[in-house]
Amino acid sequence: MKSLKLFILASAALLSGLQVNAFCGFYVARADAKLFNNKSEVILVRNGDKTTVTMSNDFQGDVKDFAMVVPVPTVLKENDIKVVDKSIFEKLNEYSAPRLVEYYDSPPCPVEIVTEDYEVYDMLDQNWPAFGNLTMSVADESNYRVNVEARYEVGEYEILILSAEESDGLRRWLTDHDYKIPENADEVLDPYIKSNMKFFVVKVNLHKLSGSSFEELSPIQLTYNSDRFMLPIRLGMANANGPQDMIVYTFTNQGRVECTNYRTVELPSNRNIPLFVEPQFGDFYKALYEKSWKQEGRNSVFLEYAWDVSPQQSVKCDPCVGPPPIANDLVKAGVDWLQNGWQGTAYFTRMHVRYERDKFPQDLQFQTTTNKERYQCRYILTHPASGDMSCEEGQKYLKELEQRRKRELDELAALTGWGVKNGNSYIKEFNNRLEDYEFSPVMTQEEDRGGIWTLLLSFLGISTLIMVIARAGKKRKLQSLPA
Repeated sequence: MKSLKLFILASAALLSGLQVNAFCGFYVARADAKLFNNKSEVILVRNGDKTTVTMSNDFQGDVKDFAMVVPVPTVLKENDIKVVDKSIFEKLNEYSAPRLVEYYDSPPCPVEIVTEDYEVYDMLDQNWPAFGNLTMSVADESNYRVNVEARYEVGEYEILILSAEESDGLRRWLTDHDYKIPENADEVLDPYIKSNMKFFVVKVNLHKLSGSSFEELSPIQLTYNSDRFMLPIRLGMANANGPQDMIVYTFTNQGRVECTNYRTVELPSNRNIPLFVEPQFGDFYKALYEKSWKQEGRNSVFLEYAWDVSPQQSVKCDPCVGPPPIANDLVKAGVDWLQNGWQGTAYFTRMHVRYERDKFPQDLQFQTTTNKERYQCRYILTHPASGDMSCEEGQKYLKELEQRRKRELDELAALTGWGVKNGNSYIKEFNNRLEDYEFSPVMTQEEDRGGIWTLLLSFLGISTLIMVIARAGKKRKLQSLPA
């Protein structure tokens, strides 16, 4: 009977420049939100005290087991709630995802260019029991000290707005209505009750769903007024097993959105990396994020994209990973201040947070700023020139290419911690075209560090040998002295 599982979505909100170079290459890959497991996506639109939050739903399993509890600051009206097309998340993700771009060197010698096949190196080993009995009497509900403030049907969902006077009563209400509550539910529910927040409780209307063309659950969008601009995440951590990733897309009519109770950090960007990273760009970005997350103490919010995407703006990315959102997309996301369908400012900020209970004891608090500096996570491949290299400029170019590739490997190690086997092959790929070419190994920073240790160990070994020989000589000398 009590088989319904509780799926508490941590989100819910409260419910709420980086100077870039002009792009002349082509976009070739992206690292989108689908790379990360246990992730969720949320769209936040803030206009004064008004917040619109849209929550994606990637629930996997039998829909009868789906349920969601979200803290909200007020009792929502029916027209404050709607379902939206999931494609809005796909569009915002594809457009703002970290990107890989490529450039091509120009031939240094003024001769006919001969096209050569480029060899890619692969050096990295690399009966929902419905809400229970909704006809429960007031007397019964008073035992829980829980009130059903409102009840709606929106899209494929049945929705209740609950208020509670104590966490124990709310926990018992949810349990007795066939929710499976985490053991520490009281602890995470109590702060919201003390803040006089309400609880937005959602389940799927199975009767409405049957016979429909339903394939996946729709995102839910809520709108409310509150002076608090925040995103509740503590509920979701109550039954989480390890860190969770969340992508937050925000829109304002002023500028960037920043987190106020945790640091907002820009990820390393505009870095030149080796060509062989291209087919492994997803793994590259995951490793970069992991390294940055740990370096920043596992309690920072990372900026992945920030740009003015107002309909009248002509340049909205450099390069664009996907089609920029148009006015209709902004309206779907919750932007409601555009005049005549397209006039007005819409500033887009994308943040990525990996959170876990010991590092994020508080919900995310945000503020809108007037900072309109452009920023995007961008990583650069530069293909070498082809053709004749026999001229003076060609020979100079080849020597500079060697040094540039060494810096690319050093950058790769610094960004991801990856080591590269046979790095010399990549660095010296074109050195056989140097007229004064003589082979000599080039060390990357990683190899340099290994070389220093080898030298140090050699020195210690020689020193130890000298000490042994000296002690042996001294012993023989003492034995030869007359008694």
